[in-house]
Amino acid sequence: MMKHRHIYILLAAALVACVSCQGKQKDTEGLTDSEKLEVLDFRIERHPKDAEALAERAGVLMNLGRLNEAASDIERAIALEPKNLDYRLRQADICFAGGDVDHSYKALGEAEKLSPDNLEVQLKMGEVTFYSRDYERSLKCLSKVTEKEPDNRTALFMKGFIYKEKGDTASAVVLLRKVCDLYPDYEPAFEELGVLYASRLDPMAEDYLNTAIGLDPTNTNVLYALAMYHQDRQEMDAAEELYHRILDINGKSADSWHNLGYIEMTHYQDYQRAIEYFDKALEADPNMEEAINNRQVAEEALKN
Repeated sequence: MMKHRHIYILLAAALVACVSCQGKQKDTEGLTDSEKLEVLDFRIERHPKDAEALAERAGVLMNLGRLNEAASDIERAIALEPKNLDYRLRQADICFAGGDVDHSYKALGEAEKLSPDNLEVQLKMGEVTFYSRDYERSLKCLSKVTEKEPDNRTALFMKGFIYKEKGDTASAVVLLRKVCDLYPDYEPAFEELGVLYASRLDPMAEDYLNTAIGLDPTNTNVLYALAMYHQDRQEMDAAEELYHRILDINGKSADSWHNLGYIEMTHYQDYQRAIEYFDKALEADPNMEEAINNRQVAEEALKN
């Protein structure tokens, strides 16, 4: 079966020389990235100035983590077609994937020159500056998107997150609730809104966090946020149940082991069991200062 698959790939590559420009994008449909690379290598070897093939190969190489080669290919494609907007966007993605935020933003600046009102460009500029924590510039770009697309999920969510980070919780709640209402399957919005309410010990936290858990039962960050909410409200049974759910998913969650130990020590005064939990936390993270310090407190309580 593998032999037949390989023959199919070689045949697909051989047909490249015969297809029209309109058919090029179909050459690699249904193939894995490695298989696409084989076809594209063949095409580019025959036609070194095929900008479309170079750009497509850049995307495949990016997916495979070969970012230097991807950057080289997209630069060659841009040199051949400097006014191609899609190539500039791909260059921005490749730079960003490699952690080069400055060059990613520079590529997007070139894309903006080509199409100043393009919402995809503005959204990507908003995303790049968002992840680099340049919130003012990000808000400016994202607002351009929401002016024309008031219900754009990504722009609304990032704006809400930025307002939360800047301490404007009222604006954050408005935007995040809008995302939840418009997109009831978008788990990150329910998570962020739940965390925000949990920080106030607001009972609304349970609704949003439980909805997020329903959408992704394996998201340990949400489970932990809900556990901490119950722990802060002195609802220890609920908190412990959630910490154990986290440990069923990830037995190396040092924070969960530590918090179970903390509950045993402070709420039940079961110092021996607390020490056992703190030891588990230190197995997961030997440098966890809270576990080291609280273990010493528990030992002292036992007069050790």
